[in-house]
Amino acid sequence: MSIRDVYIVDAVRTPIGKFGGALSSVRPDDLAAHVVRALVDRSPALDPARVDDVFFGDANGAGEDNRDVARMAVLLAGLPVSVPGVTVNRLCGSGLEAVIQAARAVALGDVSVAIAGGVESMSRAPWVLQKPERAFPAGHQQLHSTTLGWRMTNPRMPAEWTVALGEGAELIADKHAISREQQDAFALASHQKAAEAWAKGLYDGEVVPYGGVDLARDECIRDSTSMEALAKLKPSFRRDGGTVTAGNASPLNDGAAALLLVDEAGLRETGREPLARIRASAVTGIEPQLFGLGPVEAVRRALAKAGRGFADLTAFELNEAFAAQSLGCLAEWPELDPAVVNPRGGAIAIGHPLGASGARLAGAVAHQLAAAGSGTGLAALCIGVGQGLALVLER
Repeated sequence: MSIRDVYIVDAVRTPIGKFGGALSSVRPDDLAAHVVRALVDRSPALDPARVDDVFFGDANGAGEDNRDVARMAVLLAGLPVSVPGVTVNRLCGSGLEAVIQAARAVALGDVSVAIAGGVESMSRAPWVLQKPERAFPAGHQQLHSTTLGWRMTNPRMPAEWTVALGEGAELIADKHAISREQQDAFALASHQKAAEAWAKGLYDGEVVPYGGVDLARDECIRDSTSMEALAKLKPSFRRDGGTVTAGNASPLNDGAAALLLVDEAGLRETGREPLARIRASAVTGIEPQLFGLGPVEAVRRALAKAGRGFADLTAFELNEAFAAQSLGCLAEWPELDPAVVNPRGGAIAIGHPLGASGARLAGAVAHQLAAAGSGTGLAALCIGVGQGLALVLER
């Protein structure tokens, strides 16, 4: 069996909304349908019936995501009912996992044209009620939030594994002696780069605003923030000596992203020049409490598979779950030039709608490579419960 080349023809995303903000009234299946429809409309030469499968990442699935949000998006987007859809969950890496699974299907010849993406509405994530052990309980029952983090944790899990995500970031700050000032400076740079990229129109080619919602750009970017303003924020997870705050961590968000992946035959049908080609991917595991360092080994393995090194990178989108987490990863890649990382801002400013983030990163890298004309790009995320995921693109 020959392995086919896999091309990214196009990539779109919504502006990222803040928790309880402009997109909070929009269901996640409608957000997903919006980017699927927009992606199809941007390749008018491609018959929508030629889409062989739709892969979508979604970290929740407990509410209006309705278990298989990929299939819901296909139907709500008005694609032919013959187009199937599958939803995948690798928590924060779900959107990138969808891209990788779609690319694998194209490479193996299982499909010729695929849509891959991700969606999350953290605003609309429901509370869930665990079923009682016996019928008709007389006492009160507890609701669990599905917005973020551990819930209904198995008591067999060691306590050191199940710390809050922010405490995990504090552990990385301890491990690499990352100060509060370093984290705040990293966060400030994220906002400045994102604001500058929007001002220059660098996101115009990939962002597709949601109709009827007054949101033209990412909602969490703070153009006027400063080191002084960030320094006033209190630590969120450790009262004494804590360094992780709401200002140097990614916010809670709503949004969706999608990419069009094809083989050579599919590329001819689109009549378009591809943004980039998928080269390699890797996934790794790490101690759950150190989840933020998950990308370290995944990135090294993906680059090795691609026959590339850090010096070859033109663009690198690293998800900024926390400034401490990102700085911890960078500290373990001394060969990497930090200037290539998140040149248009990262998740601390843009936002981190869990299931959508990986697809956003892959799309961002593809667009940056297209703008550069050539080069090697990398998208990577840390993943809660201790995993890392990375994808190498080329043009």
